[in-house]
Parts: sequence; structure tokens; C-alpha cells
Amino acid sequence: MSPGSKSGALDFEGRSYSRNDLDDLAAGLADELAAEGVRTGDRVALMSSNRPEFVIAVLAIWRLGAAVVLLSPAWKHDEVAHALAVTAPTRAVGDNPVLGALLPMRDLDHPISPRAADAASPDPAADAVLVFSSGTTGLPKAVRHTHASLAFGVRQWIEVLGLTGADRIQIATPPSHILGLLNIVTALEAGAWMRLHRRFDLDTMLGCIQDDRITIEMAVAPIALAIASHPKLETFDLSSLRYIMWGATPVTAAVAEQVTARTGVRWLPAYGASELPVIACNPLDGARLDTVGKAAPGVRVRVVSLDTGAVLAPGETGEIQCRADSVMAGYLPAEATASAFDDGWYRTGDVGHVDDDGWIRLTDRAKEMIKVRGFQVAPAEIEAVLHGHPLVRDCAVFGVPAEDGESVVAAVAVVDTAAVAVVDTAADILTEDELIDLVGARLATYKRPRRVVFVPEIPRLPSGKVLRRVLKERYGRPSDQ
Repeated sequence: MSPGSKSGALDFEGRSYSRNDLDDLAAGLADELAAEGVRTGDRVALMSSNRPEFVIAVLAIWRLGAAVVLLSPAWKHDEVAHALAVTAPTRAVGDNPVLGALLPMRDLDHPISPRAADAASPDPAADAVLVFSSGTTGLPKAVRHTHASLAFGVRQWIEVLGLTGADRIQIATPPSHILGLLNIVTALEAGAWMRLHRRFDLDTMLGCIQDDRITIEMAVAPIALAIASHPKLETFDLSSLRYIMWGATPVTAAVAEQVTARTGVRWLPAYGASELPVIACNPLDGARLDTVGKAAPGVRVRVVSLDTGAVLAPGETGEIQCRADSVMAGYLPAEATASAFDDGWYRTGDVGHVDDDGWIRLTDRAKEMIKVRGFQVAPAEIEAVLHGHPLVRDCAVFGVPAEDGESVVAAVAVVDTAAVAVVDTAADILTEDELIDLVGARLATYKRPRRVVFVPEIPRLPSGKVLRRVLKERYGRPSDQ
């Protein structure tokens, strides 16, 4: 997409950059890459920590009419090798030796010489970015966004957030994830001030809200959990915040309500995907925690039966499907694209319903639904109950094979307490039976966990999505009950 022409500023570890600074540095880096053979239509891999040079590299690659292939800096050799095999970039830019060992890489730790930037207008139909899907159920696929689809998503994000040049945000989420990239590009386009953090640190984040007078905070589930459990949260002045956006996973109401009760800051739940960055958002006035909101401007939503594929009436539960100009151009490998669409509608894989007034409620992922004696059980519903227990720090629910289909297993991480030794047991302070009974008292009998395993941490992606396949591998022995 076009870099835009708005003024604004980026701060990072004591240094400030104007928009002109970023553009001039991007023009200089683009000259370097062009001299190394990067041409219009090429793909350039980018594997970098959250830093100004990441932003500069994205803008430089776009200036050349090339596409950015975003790689997570947390990936190891085999993961990077898979991503490169799928996308076939010709060059690399970054600060990670794993990438440098696999592809000629321009090291971002080396200085960039700026030059006066001229106008740059990439082809709207050309690929802008390839970002990898979360890979919660298998090897990740590359999601292709054109300059046109990304630009449309940015305009949607500006509108639903009510973002203006007067806003101040900070970004600690990984830039290789669609939400991190979307936040950065949106701030540049709106002319908002932003602070980048090399890595997430809760005290630093809270301190910057206070000192920088941040107006909008972006959060995913791990950040929300960390805020809610901070023992000294009340000592930070968070009064500048208009709201905290909760995205990437459905809101855990008990966690959100705890933060609001302690700080007075409200939440703005939103919903998107790598394939369609902005699907829905709550209204700025009257946001609710029980829904991801209503469809964003330009997004059409329908719900279809999980069994027959028939379009369902308002209030009926099935797979959420969408149409929008911001939807991806397709996947790599290309053969994966066809199954992502149903007669032109993007299949989110999320299960939920839309009521008569357009409010969208998600219950779970279609591939993560647990079938217990013929009943569909949504892990998120059980997790919401478990999160309500004061001694549950985090949790995730998954299914394991059983004679009658599947049985429910809950993995639970308890609060940090000296009285608890977490080695598959927390009996000193919390018991398996107590949690099973808690769910049984709130939900139907068939939704009760058959087993609870106490774990040190719940494995999550940086976006907050639970890696249920990892839990199944570690704790998913078939049930014999």
C-alpha cells in the first residue's frame, strides 16, 4: 500500500523519528536493495525485532514494488526454512542470524544512509505483504495481501478505532503478526504518535501509558492476563487511556472486568484474522464484553451450518463467513486457497452467531470444537467458567479420544503462590474435583472436564491463541473413562 503522507512521530529507546525521517531512511535502504537486485514483483523476507528499522524496511521494500515476507523472530531454523520454501523470496532483511544463514540478508544492525524521498505509488493489485497464519492446527500458510486489500483494512481500522493524529499508541506486539503490522501502518497513515518496544515488558508498558499519556492501548490475551494480575496496577496513572483494545482472541470477561474495576479503563473488543484483518469491532460508545461487536464498514457477515453449509437465520450458531475488499488475495501454497472460500465468502473457521441487531458472538474455532456423546462443546465456554476462579491464572480446554467420541480435558495454570508447587498438581490450594464441580455447577453435565491437569504455563502464540495441539501432545492421553 502507499506509505501515505501524514505527519507523525515514532519513538524508540530515546530516539524520535518524524515521518520524513522514516521516508528518507526507507528511500536510502531501497537504493541499497535495488543495487542488490531487488525488483518490482520480487519478495523480500523480513525477520526483525520490533524496532524502527523494521518499519523502514517495510517502507523500503514497498517503494521498490516488492512484497514483504514477514517471519517471526521467534522462529527456529526449520520454521524459517519452511517459510522460505513456501514463499521463495529472493533477498532478506533483518537482524536474526537464523535468516542470514539461509538467505543473503541485509543486516538491520548496520546503519542506513538516508536520501531525500520522492513519491512512491505501488500497484494496488500487487502483493504488499505475506504474513503467516497462526498454524494452531498444522504448518502455517502464507497469507497474501495486496496493497489494495491492506489499505482497505487500514482505513477500516482507523474508522472503528476512531484514530486521529491526536492519538498516542505503543506497540509491543510482534510486528510479524498481522495485528502488529496493522497497528504500525495504521498509526503512520493516521499521523498518530507511536512508541515501539523491542519486547513486551509489563511494567515498561504501564509506565509508558502514564508518562507518554497513551490514549489507546492494544492488547492480546497474554497482555490482558498480565495486566489483571499485576499486584501494583493501581499505582500507575492510566487515566489518559480512551480504552484498551482486546483482539486476536475472544474477551475473557472475568479478566477484563477485573482490570476495569481496578483502573476504571474500559475495553474495546475487536475481531479480525490474518486473512481479513478487520472483521468486526465494538462501537466506541457502548462497547460490550459479550460480543466482538458488529461488522466493520465494508464487511458483510453470514453464518452457515457446520453440517450442511446452509445459510442460517439470525441467532443460529454455525461458521462465521465474510466478504470484504480487505480479504486476502490467497494463500501460499496456492492449492490451500480454494478451501478457504465458500462461493466467494471467506471461511473464518470461527463458530458463533449474529443476532437480529448485528452483534457477533464467537463461541470457538470449528476445528477445536469437542464432540462429546454427539454434543458440540466449545472450549471457550468452559474456559470462561474456569477463568472466573480466583486461583486460576490461565487455562485452556481441549478434547481427547474417548469411547463415546471425545472427552474434555482442562489444562490450568494457577496463580503464583509460594504455597503451590506446580508439578501436575496444585492440591495444596486447588483441586481437580473443585474445578470440575465449578464447571458442572455452571454448565451442562456433558461439558464437565473429565480430567484437569495443572501446568506451569499455557502455551500460546504471541497473538494469544492457545496452542491446543501442544497441550494434546503433552497431556492428551486417550480417556478410558
